[in-house]
Amino acid sequence: MTIQATELNDALEFAVEIARHAGEITLQYFRKEPETDTKADGSFVTIADRAAESYLRRAIAEKFPDDSVLGEEEGETHGRSGRRWIIDPIDGTYSFVHGVPFYGVLIALEIDGEPSAGVINLPVLDEIVYAAKGMGCFLNGRRTQVSTTATLAESLLVCTDFVGCVRYGSGKALGAIQGRVKTSRTWGDCYGHVLVATGRAEVMLDPVMNLWDCAALLPIVEEAGGRFSDWRGERTINGGNAISTNGRLFEEVIGLVSANLE
Repeated sequence: MTIQATELNDALEFAVEIARHAGEITLQYFRKEPETDTKADGSFVTIADRAAESYLRRAIAEKFPDDSVLGEEEGETHGRSGRRWIIDPIDGTYSFVHGVPFYGVLIALEIDGEPSAGVINLPVLDEIVYAAKGMGCFLNGRRTQVSTTATLAESLLVCTDFVGCVRYGSGKALGAIQGRVKTSRTWGDCYGHVLVATGRAEVMLDPVMNLWDCAALLPIVEEAGGRFSDWRGERTINGGNAISTNGRLFEEVIGLVSANLE
């Protein structure tokens, strides 16, 4: 299907609106010891996850009844429009459960398989980053972009889980990159990718990612002028892992990864 720029912009504005409200739902439970379960993969899920996703599904179904919706907690409902909303009500649930503010509400719009719009709401930090294909990337309503840093020696590397990189066979690659950068921090999950998209970090590494973790990130990072890929350098939201860079460092980072994957 084709979609006009005005329609895409309207869809993006709607996504920003519902992401903001979903974030408000999560804040009702933040640092209040919400009911928490552990899923089969060992990750957390809370009453806040379920309440936020339920709201998002209702809002999308009311506004776009023919669209598909894929969410982390409730699976996929199929539509017939060629458009699919991909939602993660709380990306960074570990942070959320432990009272750390670096979690986000993720919403993406995929059109005929192409991630075309993305929203990340970091409700505790009061930051909403959003983008749509060809329209640029914005932070709280103001245009934002990646940094112009051109060398790893002057770069900040962020990573969701350094130990996870070792566990999943990318520890040597991580070490090669970490040895080249100016400094590194564990500001993980969607927050690390937001830092790259807004020029506050240059490289973000995620050793394990799901589709709903990636879908909003690709259009945001790209519209900010960066590059989003899996660890093989492929532009995809289905790679099972992810790297965001400011673009200038993409080839060097992927070269180091390719030479050092175990």
